[in-house]
Amino acid sequence: MTSLVRHITIDCADAYELAGFWSGVLGAPLSDEDAPGDPEALVEAPGAALLFISVPEPKSTKNRLHLDIQPQDRTRDEEVERLLGLGATLVADHRRPNGRGWATLADPEGNEFCVECSAAERAALTGTRLPVTADDVTTAVRLAVDALRESPVDNWLVPAGSLEWNCWETAEHLSDDLFSYAAQLGPRQPPLDTYLPYRWSAEYKGGPANAVFADRTAGPAGLLRTLEASGALLAAMVRTASPEVRSYHSYGVSDPEGFAAMGVVETLVHVHDLAASLDVPWTPPAGLCDRVLARLFPDAPKDADRWAVLLWATGRAELPGRARVASWKWHSAPLDEAGQEQ
Repeated sequence: MTSLVRHITIDCADAYELAGFWSGVLGAPLSDEDAPGDPEALVEAPGAALLFISVPEPKSTKNRLHLDIQPQDRTRDEEVERLLGLGATLVADHRRPNGRGWATLADPEGNEFCVECSAAERAALTGTRLPVTADDVTTAVRLAVDALRESPVDNWLVPAGSLEWNCWETAEHLSDDLFSYAAQLGPRQPPLDTYLPYRWSAEYKGGPANAVFADRTAGPAGLLRTLEASGALLAAMVRTASPEVRSYHSYGVSDPEGFAAMGVVETLVHVHDLAASLDVPWTPPAGLCDRVLARLFPDAPKDADRWAVLLWATGRAELPGRARVASWKWHSAPLDEAGQEQ
């Protein structure tokens, strides 16, 4: 058995006041059970919550443990200015123009913490490739499910865009893809020369051969729940598997990031197939498209709309100045930050 970190606990003079500062830093709420003057206060941050406890002893030296903050929707320098405005003070500046380094700040009671660049900002500053993550899988699947839930079409047995499969079969195939990618990462020693021995079969003539199927009596709402569940399985496996894990794919042995990228591409392009027939709009985020293109299609054009390029790379659309892709496959082998095969 293992243990998990439940709280990061910080001694302080005024628990509620300091918790309020950190609530602003992290954009996370204070517990509803806490009030001014309480001897403890909880900031309900994702991952590990911050628990502040009032103690009589003052802070006397540099902390042996500190937090590193990484902004997700602004630059490192913008975040430093925001935190100074909240009441932090600048202790030391170790920032470098290439995105390396950090700024050391102190909270209103003198507890040191550091502010670093996000992975996206560092990649932009250094010209390196931004990896595809478990969060990208979650984002892609949730966007897909939210879009498809808005479909006014009741009959999902109509063809999915230009595919031979109908909409139900296509969504079911997508769910099966996400499940199978998760499963490939599951064994302690994943196979390097074959897929796991699930029984693959087509439920209807001409339909996709799947290992898992949705109960048709559950309707589209039930089908989308299976899709969301399969996406969650893949995200969980990508998040917890060692980056050194390798497993089989017919396009080449891949790593957890590769399987994440495959799951995202399958989701984005198959929802494109479904969207036309189910009368829903579908344009995924450019950044998400860019990350999977860099991982799976490293030679794809870099000077055009990222969603248009992904549709072109998977044979689904024209791209001005380029011949239409008639046959395609992605690059499964792991890449380093510079986009070179490892």
